[in-house]
Amino acid sequence: MTKPSPPPLTLDAARDLQRMLPAEIGPGLGERELDAIEARFGFTFSADHRIFLAAGLPHGSREWPDWRHGDPEDLAGQLAQPVEGVLFDVEYNHFWHPDWRPRPAKPSDALRVARSELATVPRLIPVYAHRYLPGAAGECGHPVLSVHQTDISIYGNDLTDYIRHEFTGRASSLLAHATVGFWSYFVNGSPGTDVTAPTPHSPCAVSAQEAVEYLRMLALERLIGRRHFPHQLIEAGLTALVLDVDTESLPLLAGLVRAEHDSADALFDQVLTELGLPESLPKDDTGLPWEAARWELVRWWLQLIVKKNLAPGAGGDVITYEGWDALAQPPSLQPLVDTVDAYNSSQTAEREQAIVAEAQRLLAGPWPPVD
Repeated sequence: MTKPSPPPLTLDAARDLQRMLPAEIGPGLGERELDAIEARFGFTFSADHRIFLAAGLPHGSREWPDWRHGDPEDLAGQLAQPVEGVLFDVEYNHFWHPDWRPRPAKPSDALRVARSELATVPRLIPVYAHRYLPGAAGECGHPVLSVHQTDISIYGNDLTDYIRHEFTGRASSLLAHATVGFWSYFVNGSPGTDVTAPTPHSPCAVSAQEAVEYLRMLALERLIGRRHFPHQLIEAGLTALVLDVDTESLPLLAGLVRAEHDSADALFDQVLTELGLPESLPKDDTGLPWEAARWELVRWWLQLIVKKNLAPGAGGDVITYEGWDALAQPPSLQPLVDTVDAYNSSQTAEREQAIVAEAQRLLAGPWPPVD
């Protein structure tokens, strides 16, 4: 069954969306302005992105690309960021896409090959901060992607859903799918996902209490040995700061720029200490390594899947590796693992929805689930 396309965005609907934004809205970009931007930077806005900018131009914050008066070098940097982020992980985190030619042994040669491969991928166009829409002429309904190096996730089924998600905390209950080549690899939980890499989730907190719980869950992931990208810790700090969590080190963590990423781990630990979170973490006191922590994390990962903050396939792979396998393969998780295996063998919308349904079933029962 073909996934129904969302209705095209209209100027009136775009103006309604812009009323939700905590931003100044300037006059919309005219057709000639839009054409000139595309010609200058060598890309094409998707149809809904073009309509959105024609309805009004959000500004007043560095997070919004100022296509009318912005510094051309800054705009070029925002456009280059998705590719540069992948190259960063090629150089420092051993990333290599399975469809590329074999990785050269010499780092400089690997970067050269990766840059050549990335020159052919679809362009991503900044919408707000590190949220991007594919640039596809005449097309609408693309999901908005949250892009941090190779930590890429869907942050809205389309532009309308994204605005509601980002700025009002409300999002569609429909499952979204990446719609462009290359970038789909990172968000669809495809077979071969590196389950030892940082969990590819997006932040999920709408209150101070949830923000503190989010920090605690990241601490639990670190407790069992999972890595985090520095930006994940920084974004968690920024989320907590915006939601009025108050600690001395939180503004320092939230304000780190890329050149200061090496400080993220130490500042994150200081924030945890100031919030008293280390005392609340479970002990490693059973025959299974970090048993209680893993069960808490499995529940959290299931919640992320249901809330659409973690792709079902990728989340299922992480749960299989860090939960089911590490917890001596509890029978209560076997149906979920089987569902994830079925999805990995043939990725269909129905099998993806089956993972979500199984996550909902587990969350509705006792915890930990009864074998």
